[in-house]
Order: sequence, then C-alpha cells, then structure tokens
Amino acid sequence: MPDTEPADPAEPAERQPAGEHPVQAQEQRRLLQEKKDERYVWWYLAYFLFGIHIVAFVMIYAVMHAK
Repeated sequence: MPDTEPADPAEPAERQPAGEHPVQAQEQRRLLQEKKDERYVWWYLAYFLFGIHIVAFVMIYAVMHAK
C-alpha cells in the first residue's frame, strides 16, 4: 500500500509541522495509519460474519423445505 511506506529520511524539514521533531511526526503518522488499518479489519470481520449468517439461513431454509 502506498500509504504504509516509510517516510523519506531526506524529506525537507519545512514539510514537518512547526516545532515538531521529525521522528515524532513519523510516529504520529504511523499510529494514525495503524488505527485506520485496525478499523478496516473490524469492518472486514463484520462483513464476513454477516455473510456466514446469510449462508447459514439459506442452508436452514433449504433443509427445512427439502422433500
């Protein structure tokens, strides 16, 4: 993913927020990206579990109405 690539160490200092150390800024970006990625994992888990329930209900319906 392009968002997870490490910051370029040769990045100019003027691109960093004023008064913030480059290592702290990089750590802050990493933490924000980690939080975003964790949120995506929870959404994928929710969709997966929802899908399993749909499949289970369809299978129960099929078994109950089989002749």
